[in-house]
Amino acid sequence: MEGFDPVAYINEPRWQESRMGLERTRELLERLGDPQDRLKFVHVAGTNGKGSVCAYLERVLREAGYRTGLFTSPYLFEFEERIRVDGENISRDDLTHVTLRVKEAAEAMADHPTEFELMTAVALAHFAQQACDIVVLEVGLGGRLDSTNVIDEPEVSVIARIGLDHTALLGTTLAAIAGEKAGIIKEGCPVVSWPQEAEALEAIDLRAAERGAALSVADFSRLRIDAAPTAGSPQWAFSYRSFEGLATRLLGAYQPYNAAVALEAVEALRGRGWSVPDDAVRAGIAQATWPGRFEVVGRAPTFVVDGGHNPQGARALADSLEQVFPGVRPVFLIGVLEDKDYPEMLEAILPLGSAFVCITPDNSRALPAHKLARAVRWTGQDLLGCSACVNPYVARSAADGVARARELAGADGMVVAFGSLYSIAEVVRALRELEGQGVEG
Repeated sequence: MEGFDPVAYINEPRWQESRMGLERTRELLERLGDPQDRLKFVHVAGTNGKGSVCAYLERVLREAGYRTGLFTSPYLFEFEERIRVDGENISRDDLTHVTLRVKEAAEAMADHPTEFELMTAVALAHFAQQACDIVVLEVGLGGRLDSTNVIDEPEVSVIARIGLDHTALLGTTLAAIAGEKAGIIKEGCPVVSWPQEAEALEAIDLRAAERGAALSVADFSRLRIDAAPTAGSPQWAFSYRSFEGLATRLLGAYQPYNAAVALEAVEALRGRGWSVPDDAVRAGIAQATWPGRFEVVGRAPTFVVDGGHNPQGARALADSLEQVFPGVRPVFLIGVLEDKDYPEMLEAILPLGSAFVCITPDNSRALPAHKLARAVRWTGQDLLGCSACVNPYVARSAADGVARARELAGADGMVVAFGSLYSIAEVVRALRELEGQGVEG
């Protein structure tokens, strides 16, 4: 163990190529004794909201008394966030031990697994070792060929909201992308879905019918918003179907809807014999946390971070701002990846802003800040007639961007950082450093 860095091993550049398929993961897990066969799963796919659905379900199941595992991606602050048992990150010692086991198995293979395949194996081996009662397993990319899809017969498959993302790998239509994500549906296992666009829902329905899987679709006509967040009560109060008096601290306007999808999954689990009392449901929804998704991380000025990274996410952010902070025109601190549809993302948020600061996320796929600023000027001025878009600030670093955005907003204003989950950690660290130095907006 001495001198071995598990994160460095898993993240080695030579493992980072994206190669779809399940063969390597299956072989790797077989060499590890098939730990997945000793576990029960809730398997969650989707484009937007799947992480929040996972967070709700894990916390509800934990409140019901089960020992839970949670596997998600990407992480915000530290690698260990991706693998949690009963809400606690895997320890560095446990991560080292299990990664050494996986490394030995992987290096005996003729075709070495990819980065995400290694992480999946590490997570599943750890959850089995920790004797988890049930694991909430988030798909990494797509579904059908994602390495998490090596599991057999989940207790329930869940498909969160589907949008156009990763089109080069998953297809250029909602139907094609939905078909890939519906690949997690297994024979005779119940499936729960967000009420998708017609072509996406048709693809899910077809897959469910082929697999003899009962499909439940969240019915938002039965979701009642009782109270929106306020300064004195920063939570949504809502009810869904027979679940009355619910509340969530996740502030995005879409979060009660993600919670409704999770509640449908709870009902499916009950149908499979899992004991999940109503009190556990209320407590789990109320106490669920999911950092970096329309999260207030600072005051004076109010500082919001949001991991929206595609047009659907940007529109959801705009809707949340208008509902939770009506009439406020924030300073936007934006960093995006070059392979995202950032022009359409900008169309959704530029009309709401008072000023714009551009940063370059710490990622090899990042769009340089000066190119993003050019897109803000063109999209804002030429397409939307946005006078505030004339002179976006090009930041030298995330720290420079945070400082400039706070200065532009003033102590009574608001900053919203969005565009990529990969920039959120940098932004929050820079904000904490400024706050620690006593710098006021």
